[in-house]
This record gives sequence, C-alpha cells and structure tokens, in this order.
Amino acid sequence: MFKTQNTLCRYQLLTWLTTGALLALSFLDATSAGAATLDRIRQAGKVTFGFYDADARPFSFAEEPGKPTGYTISLCEKIAEEIRAEVGISELAVEWIPVAIEDRYTAIEQGKIDLLCGASAVTLERRKQVSFSIPIFSGGITVMLRTDSARALHDVLAGRPASGPIWRGFPAQLLVGKTFSVVAGTTAETWLADRLHDFQLAATVAPVEDYNVGAQRLLERTSDALFGEHSVLVEAAAHSSAPGDLFVLERMFTSEPDALAVPRNDDDFRLVVDRSLSRYFGTDEFRDLYAKWFGRVDETVLSFFRKSALPE
Repeated sequence: MFKTQNTLCRYQLLTWLTTGALLALSFLDATSAGAATLDRIRQAGKVTFGFYDADARPFSFAEEPGKPTGYTISLCEKIAEEIRAEVGISELAVEWIPVAIEDRYTAIEQGKIDLLCGASAVTLERRKQVSFSIPIFSGGITVMLRTDSARALHDVLAGRPASGPIWRGFPAQLLVGKTFSVVAGTTAETWLADRLHDFQLAATVAPVEDYNVGAQRLLERTSDALFGEHSVLVEAAAHSSAPGDLFVLERMFTSEPDALAVPRNDDDFRLVVDRSLSRYFGTDEFRDLYAKWFGRVDETVLSFFRKSALPE
C-alpha cells in the first residue's frame, strides 16, 4: 500500500513538473516571438517598413511604384539609422512593402513588416494588435466640403451659433438626409458612426477606399461631406481634379495624436524607435521636415514635440 501511495505521489509530482515546464516553455515562446524584431532584422540583414498602398499625403504616398515619400517615410528613414547602429550593421538594407489600410496591423502581427510608416491614431482597440511609438503628429478629425455647398451646411459643420437641436454645437436637423463619406477602417469612420447613433440622425454613411476617392465623390455630388484626418484632407483637396472646388474646415472635431505602429511585446525594438524620434524632434533638420509638409512651425507645434520626446 505504501509503495502504491509513493508511486502515486511520484506520478503527481512528475505531472506537476511537466505541466509547469510546458507552461514555462509556452511563456518563453510567446515572449521571444514578440521580442524578436531586432534579432530578425540582424539575421535578415534588412529592416522591413510598411507604407500605405493608397495615397495618404502628406504622411505616406508613392510618386513612383515602390518608392514612398512623405512625412512618416522620412521619420522611418531616420529610425533606420538608429536601427543600423543598434544591430551593428552599417549597410543594413531597407525594404519598403505596400500594405492595404485594412491589413496594416495584421502585417505587423504576422511579422511581414517591422514598422508601419504611416500615421496611426492610437486607440485601445488597436493596441490589442500592435503597440505604438511616442506621438509623431497632433492629429484630429475634420471635414472637407464643396465650395458651393449650402451655406447652412458650412455653418452647421463649422459650429457657428444656431437654434434647434444641437450636435456638438450645431443643429442636427440640417444634417438629416445628407450623405457623408469616410475612409473605411479609420477612426473617423467609428467616430462618425457613433455621433450619428448618439443623436439619432438619419444620414447616410458611404465608406470609401481612400481620401482621393472621397474627394472625387464630393466633386461628383454623390457625397455631401468627407470626414477624416485634417492634414490628409488638405492634401487630398489640393491633389484633386478640381482643387478650387473643395475646401477643408479648420474646425477639429477630435484631438488624436498620431504614432507609428510597432509589434506588441517588444520593448527593445520600441525603445530604439522612441529613442530615434526623441533625439530627432529637437533638431533643426526635423523642423525643416515638418515645415516642408505642414507649413510654419509655431510655438504650439514645438510644444507638442517637446512633450512627445522622452528624456535620455
């Protein structure tokens, strides 16, 4: 009987040890999978950056196939210099891979790209898939309209004083029956849907694949307004087939600091990205870059980047 009990105890102990070992190995596998970015880059001899295959001026776009340019592209080129120093490969190659906006975070999760070189608004839902760098731009949602749109619609979206039911400071009844466009998969799509639901507005939301398509729908009069990121809307209007027929409100409905998406559970890689950005934000070179894409660098802009940068 004692022998049977001892055998049983040894069996239970062995089972516990085996289970513990398997759990430990699973934890190590998950941790190493999430923290392997720098090792993967070192072994491959290249870093892989993703950029939007759709035009997202002034952040990320391609004037020639496979040759992206823009504000966030320049930031990633600077980050590449920091990565080269970190992995000890001075001739580290950079590979640019176009990604669809709906697949951008999956591409990071699956290791197809190491860093997404496009501006992303940071949300809790997105942080289930990816992590983010320090803020790189003070973004927000606004709206594009036709210059010949009804004056009442201009006033209502600009938030000018009016009587009647109010939606963020303007009369809701003037928005009923309108068709609003928004780029699918963006925070503007979620924000607009929530506003219409909250205020029981019978407006139609017509998602589009990118900002250029949204601008064209305005010109074709199949849409009354295009909601989205302010700077991207300005660029889309400027590069449309009739830039003089479109304009973008200065009013910002939200404040959404943008960042670069990086893999989750990889503090070492994110540290390299944040260190590069923090050092770069305080340079004259960065001020020139910002001015190139967004215009004058005032004290508000400088204050934003001083707060974004992390101290050494």
